[in-house]
Amino acid sequence: MNKYTGFLKEVWEELGKVTWLNRKDVVSSTIAVSVVVILVAIYVSGVDVVLQAALRAILGGR
Repeated sequence: MNKYTGFLKEVWEELGKVTWLNRKDVVSSTIAVSVVVILVAIYVSGVDVVLQAALRAILGGR
């Protein structure tokens, strides 16, 4: 049990050394990531639609 408490104590000390972002940076990063995810989703959806149409044309699907 002493190993675990020592480990947790070290983890807590290391967390104290971390430089945490402020709220403004977190919000702006979250917005940037959300915009990129939405753009990638739109792109992937567009590619999917084009490939489906191409396969239907090639294979004579309905």
